[in-house]
Amino acid sequence: MSVTSENKFQTGLMLELEPVVAKELDRHLAIAKEWFPHQYVPWSIGRDYDGPMEGEAWSVEQSQVSPESRDSLIVNLLTEDNLPGYHRAIASVFGRDGAWGTWVNRWTAEENRHGIVIRDYLTVTRAVDPIALERARMHHMEAGYEATHGTEFLHGAAYVSFQELATRVAHRNTGKVSGDPVCERMLSRVAADENLHMIFYRNLIGAALEVAPNETMRAITEVVTQFEMPGTSIDGFMRKSVVIANAGIYDLRLHHDDVLVPVLRKLGVFDRTDLTGDGAKARDELGQFMEQLDAAATKFETRREERRARKAARQG
Repeated sequence: MSVTSENKFQTGLMLELEPVVAKELDRHLAIAKEWFPHQYVPWSIGRDYDGPMEGEAWSVEQSQVSPESRDSLIVNLLTEDNLPGYHRAIASVFGRDGAWGTWVNRWTAEENRHGIVIRDYLTVTRAVDPIALERARMHHMEAGYEATHGTEFLHGAAYVSFQELATRVAHRNTGKVSGDPVCERMLSRVAADENLHMIFYRNLIGAALEVAPNETMRAITEVVTQFEMPGTSIDGFMRKSVVIANAGIYDLRLHHDDVLVPVLRKLGVFDRTDLTGDGAKARDELGQFMEQLDAAATKFETRREERRARKAARQG
């Protein structure tokens, strides 16, 4: 397919799907609950920091959350911080007109609350080093964000269908292991938003499957097999990811079982009878990848349990 033909296909597909976007936008607005970041932050325990306010400098013993959740909170917040880049990327994919543009702006406004509430919580509770956090924010945002799927509509819609659910899982599990009920409540509220965003995008890519099954199947396969979270440019991301995985906050098993499988099952990709040619080939590739990922997840779990057993034996 030539560039011109591809552009015409994308434009025609988006025009055909605009009523779906309008319907999903109305559904989202009807069920999304209004909430206020300031109500989830324990302001009464806050105090001045060193610097112009001549308060107390941060030290690690002030943090009341688990060490593993500190790394995850930093990754989660820095990922949210790159919202300007995500807005540009999603606006490039979906456009700024009609129901598409209305959704892009609504999504951006809701996502912005996540960064606000997490940063306020971390600052007030002294959960993480605020100076290191700010330096990491500057580094991450200076690196910018470029979507791995480019500006193709189907790839963009497929990516966020999985990424929003992955983010929900990461936030929810970070709260669970934090050891702080305030943190868990706050991240549960954030995760609820991410789940609604996932439903919007999942329903959209589901509608695309009905209109253009083969092309959509290819996009889904390429997104799943090349999937990366948007925070990979965070300084120390790999080290933090290992800590996060070992803590069971987000690992290969969760990625397979709690993110990819539920979306793929809801979309019914392995039950479709209308895939031909490259669409059928893409589904076969996806099936093989899922089997390999499942095996890799089992291998990781086994090794993690072995490490935990050795550590327990040493401590015992």
